[in-house]
Amino acid sequence: MGGINQGAVRARLAAGVGHMDLALSPDQTDGMVAYLLLLRRWNGVYNLTAVHEPFEMISKHLLDSLAVLPYLFGVRVLDVGSGPGLPGIPLAVASPDRAFRLLDSNGKKTRFLRQAVTSLGLTNVEVIHARMESYLPEEKFATIVSRAVTSVPDLLIATGLLLARPARLLAMKGRRPAEAELRGLVPRPDALRIHRLEVPFLDAERHLIEAKYD
Repeated sequence: MGGINQGAVRARLAAGVGHMDLALSPDQTDGMVAYLLLLRRWNGVYNLTAVHEPFEMISKHLLDSLAVLPYLFGVRVLDVGSGPGLPGIPLAVASPDRAFRLLDSNGKKTRFLRQAVTSLGLTNVEVIHARMESYLPEEKFATIVSRAVTSVPDLLIATGLLLARPARLLAMKGRRPAEAELRGLVPRPDALRIHRLEVPFLDAERHLIEAKYD
């Protein structure tokens, strides 16, 4: 456990999830905590994230990821630039009926992802080691989500051929993006919304760009 008080971690996670009006089963809570502990352990060697303190990891990683759970659409979900599994792994734990693909071009991060998927027993997750521009799956995705990987126009250009119809593109951002960044999106979404996300215990702005394609 590395000196971590798992009871305190669980209580903090439960408080945050409750504040967001979400619900996790005991098994899902176990999965979230196990993921946090695994990420923290691997982080000492692989430097997967700049966040090390457990409570900070809960807010900046777990709860931040879960904030987009209500916006997932359809069954097939692609997490582009997943890094150490954010937001893909927390979303997959919380939404076991969906099929997730975690895409990243960094070898050490995909090695961690495969270990996490095995350790957590996530049968609804597949790890893909590839660049998003060269990824050609057999079936397209109902939701593509990305956590601050690139600009929204660049993200859509790189992933546009991966979107099914209907579909959603979800771009997680910190500050609200400038309107200029969202002009001229190709393919043009049928609807575009900016949601301000409230993440418990996080004193920073979070926004979600939701592009709908019908």
